[in-house]
Amino acid sequence: MIRPDSFIDPHGGFRNLKSYQMSEIVYDATVVFCDRWIGPRSRSHDQMVQAARSGKQNIAEGSMASGTSKKFELRLVSVARASLEDLLLDYQDFLRQRNLTLWGKNHFQTQKIRRLAYARDRSYMTYKTYIESPAPEVAANTMLCLIHQTNFLLDQQLRQLEKQFLENGGFTEKLYHTRLSARRRS
Repeated sequence: MIRPDSFIDPHGGFRNLKSYQMSEIVYDATVVFCDRWIGPRSRSHDQMVQAARSGKQNIAEGSMASGTSKKFELRLVSVARASLEDLLLDYQDFLRQRNLTLWGKNHFQTQKIRRLAYARDRSYMTYKTYIESPAPEVAANTMLCLIHQTNFLLDQQLRQLEKQFLENGGFTEKLYHTRLSARRRS
């Protein structure tokens, strides 16, 4: 428990972040997708699952580190964003290499999937019929949509973290000011 007068900011709470919630869906769905459509011994299978896991885990780790290092939090959220961009390219490659259609953001199916973002208590189950579709084109394009939505949330999160850092500084600045205040009181 952090004292109210502590210079360590509240941290954690990543499970409440929309970016984390979406990254968890992307991870779970990627595991299912790869088990269905990518050979289990394929390097792509492992890389895609690891990229999805990296996205989720780095959001959590950044959130936990945020109390003592805003710089580290920014770095880890950036790594999460980069991992999901890598995963996005893997899904695009999957479609291209199989001559399947890459849906645009205005495609009628994409629009249906995008609207699910407004569902309360979203989870893997919200998207299950699309992810587990017998058509690999539907499953891969669903994943692209989910990754785009997650990346959008991460971009917003990064902008907010940058703004907070510029306005409030980081842990080192708080340590300095706390120590300076303690010296003045002595």
